[in-house]
Amino acid sequence: MPPASASLRGIRVDFPGTRAVDDVDLDIAPGVLTAIVGPNGAGKSTLLEVLAGTRRPTAGRVDVHGHSRAFVPQRAAVSDRLPLTVREMVAVGTWGRRGRLRRSSPTRRAAVDDAMARLDITPLARHPFTSLSGGQRQRALLAQGLARAADLLLLDEPTTGLDAHSGALIRAAIADETRRGTSVVCVSHDDALVACATRLVRLEGGRVRSSRALAP
Repeated sequence: MPPASASLRGIRVDFPGTRAVDDVDLDIAPGVLTAIVGPNGAGKSTLLEVLAGTRRPTAGRVDVHGHSRAFVPQRAAVSDRLPLTVREMVAVGTWGRRGRLRRSSPTRRAAVDDAMARLDITPLARHPFTSLSGGQRQRALLAQGLARAADLLLLDEPTTGLDAHSGALIRAAIADETRRGTSVVCVSHDDALVACATRLVRLEGGRVRSSRALAP
């Protein structure tokens, strides 16, 4: 069996008066889509933030085995005041990158062009990011994650509340990314996206209740 892309051991996250994540052990398989599901308040987004390195756990260990990470939050978590065009927003994904691609300017430009084309936002390149619809904005955020060319792509509810066209484009881009060898971890309530997963992890009450492979 190939080594895990990331490993979580004994992860606990405490907030004032509550335990959001409770003693989670989890291995993220390489080159597949892992879907994390469960009811609201189960600790899914918190666990994803720990895996992304944006939240420090109260206890436990996170090991990404030297792999680079790209984290795409829910669009509601992104400021409406960013004075960036869509292309500039996508290009943020290439800043300080340690992903599969070298950091030369031509390579960065090509990565941005490719990511925007895959999400069908090239015609919006010069538009202010803040002028986009919800679906367009989420596509731009995912394009930013793709442009990073990371080994591990972490997505928090990437298709929630989107129009059918945007949802289909995002699901197709995620499936394509796993075919390229990227390990993708996605928190989602979208049955169509979960159906594309290779592994399904269910959280309830901050604990992993099940983790199983899905039939192709």
